[in-house]
Amino acid sequence: MKIGNVLAIVLVFVGFITTAQAAGNAAAGEKIVTGVCAACHGADGNSVITSNPRLAQQHPEYIAKQLANFKSGERKNAVMSGIAAGLSAEDMANVAAYFGAQKGKVGSAKSNVAGSLGEKIYRGGIASVGVPACASCHGATGAGIPVQFPRLSGQHAEYVVTQLKAFYAGERANDNAKVMRMIASKLSDAEMAAVADYIQGLH
Repeated sequence: MKIGNVLAIVLVFVGFITTAQAAGNAAAGEKIVTGVCAACHGADGNSVITSNPRLAQQHPEYIAKQLANFKSGERKNAVMSGIAAGLSAEDMANVAAYFGAQKGKVGSAKSNVAGSLGEKIYRGGIASVGVPACASCHGATGAGIPVQFPRLSGQHAEYVVTQLKAFYAGERANDNAKVMRMIASKLSDAEMAAVADYIQGLH
């Protein structure tokens, strides 16, 4: 599939947020985070556990959607499904509002800096196999596009690789139009690792 066709599909399906769109109450969300989320994601959403995503400054709509998907079983994770099961839609919106209001910390790449394979994939894609630039949806600095595409800036490389592999294997399937599954299916392990490392240092 050509990059132009991939981008066309992405643009058609940008409205992927279907639940918990109402603005949440960050103060109420902080109480839930303190009691339920902080141990894994950090009190301010800047997780220091590299297998757990950083949630600080993430778009609230994206967080709320993921929580709803964990609760419904559309996205599978034993720990998160159990936690989401005890949250109402209002709770999800509140938690999302709290994390979204926190300042994300800057990470650093181990080796994929300017001119690296990771940068080339993130900024230019891989035209020969129809992989679009990550920046086309997630932005040049990884800030994402509110509601449509999540923030990636500073995200742990280990977590990013895990998610890319889950999309590749079809174990994660809550991406609209199978866009991330299609992209991941065309990346080698080395390419996933490179772009994930670059994302970790992106800001």
